[in-house]
Amino acid sequence: MASGFFALLDDISALVKVSAASLDDVPAQVAKTTGKVSGIVIDDTAVTPKYVVGLDPSRELSIIFQIAKKSMINKLLFLSPGALLLGFFAPWAITPILMFGGAYLCFEGYEKVHSMFSKHHDVPVENENVIVITPEELEKERVTGAVRTDIILSAEIMAIAYSQVTDEPLLNQVVVMLAVAVFITIAVYGFVGLIVKADDIGVHMAQDKYHPAMQKFGRGIVISMPPFLRILSYVGTAAMLWVGAEIIAHGIPFTSHLLHDMEEALAKTPAIAWLAKVLTCAVGGLMVGFLVEKLVILVKRVFFKKK
Repeated sequence: MASGFFALLDDISALVKVSAASLDDVPAQVAKTTGKVSGIVIDDTAVTPKYVVGLDPSRELSIIFQIAKKSMINKLLFLSPGALLLGFFAPWAITPILMFGGAYLCFEGYEKVHSMFSKHHDVPVENENVIVITPEELEKERVTGAVRTDIILSAEIMAIAYSQVTDEPLLNQVVVMLAVAVFITIAVYGFVGLIVKADDIGVHMAQDKYHPAMQKFGRGIVISMPPFLRILSYVGTAAMLWVGAEIIAHGIPFTSHLLHDMEEALAKTPAIAWLAKVLTCAVGGLMVGFLVEKLVILVKRVFFKKK
């Protein structure tokens, strides 16, 4: 009896040692996975600041925190377990779901580009119904829009994270997925918070109690932030088109091979290869967004006509 008990303890000890040795690889796996999703992380960082533009500055960090909290909850409670379950029971479903999300990003990006270039004529209209919303309602609307976009990008991040650990033990998969979710969310929204409050930091640094060089640097931050946020907004829109189209392209063997062949042909000049891929995907994203918009309009017309 005693020998059986000690044999069981030996088995448990061996299992713990194997698990510990396996978990030793987790930091390297997290670093590798984070590198793979760095492009989407940059896109997520570029997209988010535009959701606080024009709102009460005192509410900026609160809004960023709300978005970050919902992003973390989505990654930890829904996207990570969802990727693991789909990978186990229905791996074929991951790609179509991501492509659907990519089409949505292209649609959003196209809508923003269209609004930039379309000419608006403010002609007074009698008896026009003007919808007035409170700052609280506007804030809620912005947060909802940000979370809706974030969940698409987060789904792509977690899907890529899962693809990097498919050959690992289940425990490693779970730990890596959760670690990537936490690390990326903190990194993205921490940096976004720094961006949106940079002007306040600049004002503080420009006070007379500091060294003239620091005052000058602070004033430079304040002056440069409006154009920087405007450029970042454009980058965020371009990122939606680029990432959305690339997700779709990788889901279709023909277009995936085309992108791969283009990168191989320009492999000697990595910067040009990257730029060519981005421009190609951005143009493709515009085309997809245009088609999705027409489909949405058609569905709305049919739906309201029936109604």
